[in-house]
Amino acid sequence: MNTQLLGLHHATAITGDARRNEDFYTRVLGLKLVKRTVNFDDPDVEHLYYGDASGTPGTLVTFFAWPDGQPGRHGAGAFGELAFSIPRAALAFWIGHLIRHGVRASGPERQFGDQVLSLHDPDGLLIELVAAPEADPQPDWTGGAVPAEHAIRGLHHTTLWAAGAGPTHQLLTATLGFRQVAQHESLTRYAVGAGGPGALLQVRDVAGFWEASGGAGTLHHVALRTPDREQAQALQAALGAAGLEPTELIDRRFFQSLYLREPGGAIIEIATDGPGFGAAGGAPEPAREETEWQALERALPRGPGI
Repeated sequence: MNTQLLGLHHATAITGDARRNEDFYTRVLGLKLVKRTVNFDDPDVEHLYYGDASGTPGTLVTFFAWPDGQPGRHGAGAFGELAFSIPRAALAFWIGHLIRHGVRASGPERQFGDQVLSLHDPDGLLIELVAAPEADPQPDWTGGAVPAEHAIRGLHHTTLWAAGAGPTHQLLTATLGFRQVAQHESLTRYAVGAGGPGALLQVRDVAGFWEASGGAGTLHHVALRTPDREQAQALQAALGAAGLEPTELIDRRFFQSLYLREPGGAIIEIATDGPGFGAAGGAPEPAREETEWQALERALPRGPGI
């Protein structure tokens, strides 16, 4: 398929403490709190968006705040690690910066030619900081808690944990237009579009591992970028033809998106680049009877895959 996927749009995770989450992602990681709103499908749930100064697609990580939610469990059938891109020369800065803020990190370790620091956010979300040798297309960030020359540039990749990666490989390569670019033991890296930081997705084969359980400290879903509504609809048709059951295109004010559950069980969103945070209004949609989580669970049944 001649797809128009450009890379990663955003990743959405769950936090049990919104204030602690904001402190970590703005003060420690140096991201900007781009938007504070509510879950469009459940106004009682706060939704936090972090990214660069303008909330550029590819720099965004968002959080549903569930103050009374139980901790989640990493496992098969969900996205595990979330990786951010940092300048290659910033590795020493980040080691010292994390120590100064009392954040425990391991590494750096080499992964597919990159130097990677691994850490957890306050809820236990698995985070990687990747100092890749190739240049990141995102510009330097200014005005954050981290000096611009060392600051996070955007998302680098995310890793999906699959109990048997064959059907997921088929979805990524035959339907979504990813290409396999590297493999080491149980970890396979895929690229889409121009490739490089922000256009990478990894699959970790965790056959025999327990299933993931959603909750604080876990990724709810990962969104892939497409330019506009027309391309999103073309992808929706291709996914349906491949035997999957994508949702209808939903207006999320800042972008339009559809959802699917990949063969291993993880939720993937496909989101348009526009209209963006500058053009979209800030008022949430009216509340619906179901929460967003419940709606996605209902709309994305576990099927036979591809």
